Parts: sequence; C-alpha cells; structure tokens
Amino acid sequence: MGKLVVIEGLDGSGKNTQTKLLLEYFDNIGVKNKYVTFPNYESPSSSLIKMYQNSEFGSEPNSVNAYAASSFYAVDRFASFKKFWEKEYIEGHVILCDRYTTSNAIYQMSKLPESEWDMYLEWLSDYEYCKLELPKPDKVIYLSVPIEISQSLLTKRYMGNEAQKDIHESNLKFLKDCKKAAEYVAKIQNWCKIECTNGGVMRSMVSIHEDVVDILKRWGL
Repeated sequence: MGKLVVIEGLDGSGKNTQTKLLLEYFDNIGVKNKYVTFPNYESPSSSLIKMYQNSEFGSEPNSVNAYAASSFYAVDRFASFKKFWEKEYIEGHVILCDRYTTSNAIYQMSKLPESEWDMYLEWLSDYEYCKLELPKPDKVIYLSVPIEISQSLLTKRYMGNEAQKDIHESNLKFLKDCKKAAEYVAKIQNWCKIECTNGGVMRSMVSIHEDVVDILKRWGL
C-alpha cells in the first residue's frame, strides 16, 4: 500500500499552495505521487456539497446537522477513492490530499457541543475508515492560521467580493468555532501542527514549505 499524506487547515491557510510545492518536491526526489483534493467539485458526487455550500438547505452552516453534512463529504471521498486513486494507492504511491476526512472533524464537529466532540470523532472514524473502507491518513499536516489573517487572505482571493464566500467562509462565528475544533483534534490525534504566522504576519510560503518537508523527512519520506 501507499502512504496517505493530508494537508489540512481552515480556508485561507495556504493548503493549495503548500500542496503544490510538495508535489514539486516529490517529483524532484523521484517519489511516485497522486494529488487529490476535496471536495471534488468536478464530480457528480459533490452535488449535495454544492447545494449545502450554496445555502440551498438553509443560510447557516447549522441548517444541516453535523452528521448529515459529514455524509455529504464522506460520499464524495468514497467516489473519488474508487474512481481516481485507489489503484495508485494500492501500487504504493504517495497520495497527497488537500483536505480529507480531517475536514469533517473541523467543520462539522464544531457544530456540536464540546461534550459530544469525542463521540463524534469516534463515529467519524468508524464511518469513513471502517464502514466506507477509506484509507486512514498516515500523516496529517495542519496549517494553523489565526482567523483574522485567513479571512484577510480569502478577501484578497475573491478580490474584495465577499459574496463569493461559501456558507462556511462567510460566517465568522462559525469559523472561530472551527478553529477551536481544529486545535482540539490536532492535539488529540497528533497532527503535525505548523504555525504559519509570526508576529501577526503570514510567514513566507517557502519557509512553511521547509517545515512541511522537514516533517516528512523526519517521518522517513
């Protein structure tokens, strides 16, 4: 089997940038790899996700409960695995994921009372890794960015058009809850956390990439 490496973080944390840099790194050192990103908006399997994110089930993230929304994303992952990367994973490639089951642990768990978080995480692991038989991540690298900074980066991404933000990105209170959930699950599940800011300023993408590579080298990749 291959190895499954996940780059995780809230919207605006630089996941896409770091994933691309890591793909170049793998290519340069001759590591066979396959890139996947979630949700897979090009696939019909993301239809319910798009309806949810476009507020068709309600204007607030909590309009769809944690377990129902988790299922939307899990089914999309299952379709992606079976259609696009199961073969490469079996053949021993490194599968590099921009988001994974770990995003449910951040965005959906945050909808629940903290007293239910551990129960949710047990359910999520059983549902996706046992019931759906999706591979478990071998390494999760979590890019930690304060909400104020990630929101500023999102605004730049959308060139100031706040209307382009989805149901998650546009809800500041929800994102603060997600940040709290992310820090919690990163700690108890031993994610490799990278602080992406220094003195309230975003670090350079190169310096963050160096931290990512250092983690993987120490892991033996």
